[in-house]
Amino acid sequence: MDETKQLSPAEIMVMKALEMVIDPELGIDLVNLGLIYGVHVDGDTCRVDMTLTTMGCPLSNALDAAIIQVVTAVEGIEHCDIKLIWEPAWNMGMMSRYAKVALGIHE
Repeated sequence: MDETKQLSPAEIMVMKALEMVIDPELGIDLVNLGLIYGVHVDGDTCRVDMTLTTMGCPLSNALDAAIIQVVTAVEGIEHCDIKLIWEPAWNMGMMSRYAKVALGIHE
């Protein structure tokens, strides 16, 4: 996620909600995995910019449904659009320290 962008209160709530979406294969939430590149709230609509660990991820539909569910549960958000981004490509260096420790990855 772009660390230079100041998040609005609504965007902070969306990011917290996205921590509830767990990657079923890895057992870690999408935020700590580094898959969320950005959230943008405009009125009652939120766009989630994200990537997947691999192109053609077989779980993308399930993840999309879970993302839409938690984002639209945030007060004031009625619509959620998901924008898949492939550049920059995801890599394990994008994971938080928490995710690396949980997955047994040592730097």
